[in-house]
This record gives sequence, structure tokens and C-alpha cells, in this order.
Amino acid sequence: MTIALPDLLLYCGALLILFLTPGPVWLAIMARALSGGFGAAWPLAVGVAIGDMLWPLVAVLGISWILSVFDMFMLGMRWIACGVFLIMGFLLIRHADAKIDRDSRLTRPGAWAGFGAGLLAILGNPKAVLFYIGVLPGFFDLRSVTAVDVGAIIAVSVAIPLLGNLAVAALVGKLRGLMSNPATLKRINMMAGVLLICVGLLIPFL
Repeated sequence: MTIALPDLLLYCGALLILFLTPGPVWLAIMARALSGGFGAAWPLAVGVAIGDMLWPLVAVLGISWILSVFDMFMLGMRWIACGVFLIMGFLLIRHADAKIDRDSRLTRPGAWAGFGAGLLAILGNPKAVLFYIGVLPGFFDLRSVTAVDVGAIIAVSVAIPLLGNLAVAALVGKLRGLMSNPATLKRINMMAGVLLICVGLLIPFL
């Protein structure tokens, strides 16, 4: 490995700061965890992690031209992500009084919906693109990185936000699990639905 350990640790610190900055992914993770517990939120976190593999690789390989070539593709991804979050939010509000253990929309089908939403959100997020394309090269000399270096960069780029998102999902899901009153759960589902709609409305303007 040619990259220095202090540089890698500094990059990890930048990733941690980026994670701690609230944004659409945070809102979406919290909304999914509030609506269906950890089981409904972890697929979204995995979807985000898969997306997090792409942009560091693009930056490391020095093919930033892909951003201009596929500009319309990225715009399309943002609008698709917007629609996915809006639909999930409206469905959650519509079925806010459904019991958690019997509402299939929040369990099996919701896992794929959450995964897809997370993937689309990160692929269409220009802030993530700017960070990896514009900031990552400032930490490393990308002209001389080896395959091991690339693996290390991608590994920390995925691990830090993934572990953070899973921790948020587990915490919010645990708090939800302590609430068994149907009226309380309905209010939580309504709030979660509103949060998802807010995420959908924010994505086109990011």
C-alpha cells in the first residue's frame, strides 16, 4: 500500500464529518426505522453503501468525464429517487394505523423498496459526487495508487457511512420497539411518512 496511514485516517475523519452532517439519507433512515424498525431501515443503508462504492472508484480512476457524459442519467436518477420516496411516504401515511407485524408493505416488499431508494438517493446526490470527485483527490495522490490502495479507499468509503447508518437505524428502531400503544405508533408512522415525503421533495434541489 502506497498511501500513508495518516492520510487514510484523515480521510476517515472527513467521511465521519460528512456522515454526521444531517441530510436526505439520515431522514430516510430515520423514517424507515420509525415505520418498520431496524428490519425496514437496513436495506436502505445497504443500498446507500452500494452507491458509495461507485463514486470513490470513479474519482480514483480519474474518469470524472463520466459526470458530464452521463449528466442526464444522473438527473434521471434524482427524479426517480424523488418519486420512490414520495410514494413510500404517501403509502406509509395511508396505512399509518396498520400493525407492524401484519403490514406487508413495511416488511418483505419494503426491503427492496428501501434498497432501491438508498441506491438511487446516493447515485443521484450531487453532494456525494462533489465530495468524492472534488475532495477525495485532495487526500491522496491518485496518479500512483495501487489496487490495494483503491481497495482501502473504497472499503473505508463504504464502511463508515454504512456502520453509522446501521447504528442510527438500530437506535431509532429500538426506541420504536418500546412504544406499543397503537395511537402512538400511528402518529410515528404519520411522522415517518412526512419525513419520507420531505426527502423526496428535497432530492431535486440538492
